Amino acid sequence: MEDSKRKDAIAQFYLKYGFATRCLHAGEKIGQPKSKAHTNAIFQTSTFVFDDAEEGADLFASKREGFVYTRMGNPTVVVAEAKLNALEGRDVKLADPENVRVSSLLFSSGMGATSALSMALLNPGDTLLRGEVLYGSSDHFFNDMMPRYGVKNVIVDTTKLENVEHAIRLNPKAKMLFFETPTNPLLDLSDIEEICKMVRAVNPNCVIAVDNTFATPYLQNPLSLGADVVMHSTTKYLSGHGTIVGGALVTRHDWIKDALYKTMKDFGPCPSPFDCWLLNLGMKTLPIRMEKHCRNAMGVAKFLESHPNVEKVYFPGLPSHPQYALAKKQMRAFGGMISFDVKGGYEAAQVVMNNVHIISLAVSLGCVDSLIQHPASMTHASMSPEARTACGIGDGLLRLSVGIEEEEDIIADLDHALKAIDKANVKHTSPATA
Repeated sequence: MEDSKRKDAIAQFYLKYGFATRCLHAGEKIGQPKSKAHTNAIFQTSTFVFDDAEEGADLFASKREGFVYTRMGNPTVVVAEAKLNALEGRDVKLADPENVRVSSLLFSSGMGATSALSMALLNPGDTLLRGEVLYGSSDHFFNDMMPRYGVKNVIVDTTKLENVEHAIRLNPKAKMLFFETPTNPLLDLSDIEEICKMVRAVNPNCVIAVDNTFATPYLQNPLSLGADVVMHSTTKYLSGHGTIVGGALVTRHDWIKDALYKTMKDFGPCPSPFDCWLLNLGMKTLPIRMEKHCRNAMGVAKFLESHPNVEKVYFPGLPSHPQYALAKKQMRAFGGMISFDVKGGYEAAQVVMNNVHIISLAVSLGCVDSLIQHPASMTHASMSPEARTACGIGDGLLRLSVGIEEEEDIIADLDHALKAIDKANVKHTSPATA
């Protein structure tokens, strides 16, 4: 692997700069050849050549630094990892003051990162505390997959601190707490700092992991609030253009990084160098994209809240949001994601999805263009109807990833689609009965 001391030193150097400067410059020269190329190279290779047999033996024995095989490390990959270190690592209180390292590992998908985290840190007989509302595949993985390996799965509504306190006191030996904030798709918030204090008061060894995909390091830094691990689906805002599938884990603990690396090496969810090259390019424009996403989303949310065919809007930037005060305290802005309930249930939601023109009907999020989808029949279809109802994911709920188009054009497109409900003979249906 790349010289970790040099990598850490470069990451530390860039921490003193502002966010946009870190996005552009952090990590750019890590592992790169001494050339005059302004944009770093893509090392699209599976394996690396040794100068002699002794070098090969030393590299496999970790006696010297270098690369041997892309599943175990690649120069293009470590560029993006070093940049992510600098974005998530600002103002982090490290477990060991002598250790300056915040470490990242990139994966082939967000679920690759989530499953690797679980496989690396949980053993048969362990207890996992997990948020009540999660991305559908995360929910399925924790509910259906982890119990096969003997891991107890305890669901807790992390938006309510009293529920977190109750859960950790009932499960004082829990090995990990995993939650999203904002949640997918209802944009509920959890108080990261208070949760970390509360859990550590009972069990200092419980690993606290936060899915930061919706917020990105531009809006929120869980490590600086006390979390141990940050997870990202790099598919989304970090890359920003819908061109890759990827995931990331960032931690402030060497032992967690080591466990994750062993798991990635053995299970093999390593990312493609080309995807990491695209990710690095995407992160360079993250701040200007997020500014526009956030500004557009605020305007769209206000429009939706006033529309007669919209029953409820879920957006942390609206004063009507139950955790508006927490959003102002914990986040730098409110993000580009909105969910909203349309009057008329699933059939009305279908009408809206089938009548947008600028907005694309597609899953995923965080692209430069706007996307709309129906959680109950798409991203969260793997959840049972009862589970969706318990979490508040109704049949009329639509999730909107607001892009960077002109705000008035997005609003006009939504207005046209919502007015189409009035022209349709809408019956109240669910995905199962439609």
